[in-house]
Amino acid sequence: MEIRNYKDLEVAETPHGINAYKLYDKDPALIMHLHLKAGESLKAHITPVDVAFYILEGTPTIMVGEEKIVVKKDDIVESPKDIVHCIYNETEKDVRVLVMKLPKPTSKTIMV
Repeated sequence: MEIRNYKDLEVAETPHGINAYKLYDKDPALIMHLHLKAGESLKAHITPVDVAFYILEGTPTIMVGEEKIVVKKDDIVESPKDIVHCIYNETEKDVRVLVMKLPKPTSKTIMV
């Protein structure tokens, strides 16, 4: 059994400039824990695989394609592969999101 807590992991290097932690990084999937402070956001990007965002804390705004909506704790948002998506923290409180890329990407994300 392997147990990881994001608080014990180093911040992963990403092009977004936010605190991101790799919780699971194996062939079947990539699972990241994102911590966005007030005003932080991801850069709009396109992934070559399906992505699911599970909201752990806060009320981020999530964009998938041309839809942009505020979501809340315990919501899960699906983003199909090859569609632009982004997460924004437009609040004064922290946002934590579990990002699951399924399957794990074998090609690079495209920044837009």
